Amino acid sequence: MAGGNERSVKALKEVWKRAENSLCADCGKPDPDWASSTLGVFICLSCSGIHRNIPSISKVKSLKMDYWDDAQVQFLAKHGNAVTKAIYEAHIPIYYYQPSYNDCQVLREQWIRAKYERKEFTEEGKQLPYSDGVKEGILWKRGRDNGQFLPRKFLLSEREGCLKYFTKQDAKEPKINVKIDVINATFQPEKIGNPNGLQITYLKDNKTRNIFVYHESGKEVVDWFNAIRSVQFHYLKVAFPIASDNEIKNRLTRNFLKEGYMEKTGPKQREAFKKRWFTLDHRRLMYFKDPLDAFAKGEVFVGSGENGYSVQKGLPSGTQGNFSWHYGITIVTPDREYLFTCETETDQLEWIRAFTSVINQAMTPQEYASKCVDAVSFPS
Repeated sequence: MAGGNERSVKALKEVWKRAENSLCADCGKPDPDWASSTLGVFICLSCSGIHRNIPSISKVKSLKMDYWDDAQVQFLAKHGNAVTKAIYEAHIPIYYYQPSYNDCQVLREQWIRAKYERKEFTEEGKQLPYSDGVKEGILWKRGRDNGQFLPRKFLLSEREGCLKYFTKQDAKEPKINVKIDVINATFQPEKIGNPNGLQITYLKDNKTRNIFVYHESGKEVVDWFNAIRSVQFHYLKVAFPIASDNEIKNRLTRNFLKEGYMEKTGPKQREAFKKRWFTLDHRRLMYFKDPLDAFAKGEVFVGSGENGYSVQKGLPSGTQGNFSWHYGITIVTPDREYLFTCETETDQLEWIRAFTSVINQAMTPQEYASKCVDAVSFPS
């Protein structure tokens, strides 16, 4: 700590080491070493940068390098993460996505601004821009064939239980009309090449379709994301009336377990291995020629260990296909083996961990019903 009288420094250390202050108040990262002298919360370095961009609300200082006077230390002691959260997070809708330190910048920034700047969660029953069951507006959508982002009108409706988009502002009929219960949404700034990039996926004829969109406003795109979760939540409450709120919350939008390049060979396992982009979305392993493809070239169902699925490090001895990457993975299913190679051992181990986490989970009745996608083979 940079300075202050001995009593003040000791008092700061004592409030800092309270259990409630051991995680960042905004993203949950362990061992925060910054704090807001105006809000009274302990935060990590990354979140402190976001706080610094709203100086009218929050003034941040390093707990290690900056000087804290007696009044500021007393303010921290009086508040801290528990007291401040009780104020600013008092009425968060159950469907609202609360980001962690692993999430992208736009999600974390809008979460912080929603709490402290807009005070969206301080009052019960407050009307929120993503809570009224309908949302309409323009998102920039990537063209399936030409790759250009063009403005398209989107309409989300809880009453109709669907998401639509229109190619023209005055169009009477939508280009797509997707049921809300088959939609997933996840932020993909790096893949899309925009800090506010959002990937919307849905099932069509039991195959996954991708739509890539963004909005210039971080607030607007996060509002769309939470509006989708809100409509999904209320739809599922009706569909599954005996399910608890937390059970339904766990069925809302989800991040992909793992994405990245691997090489794969065809079903005969004698073809040359080809580099492809893979996405593991819980039990659906999909591959694409390009990360921004609208449709997967192939999908395979990854079931549970008790149903005959396993993942093995390396390739079977005698594998004939030519491959340039040498860190192999074999997925064993009741019907066949799928062979992949990774560029590095780190990639290999991360993929194996992701597959193992899925295989170790028991299958739900709904997953048994969707098991038919296992018949979709990986062409070469």
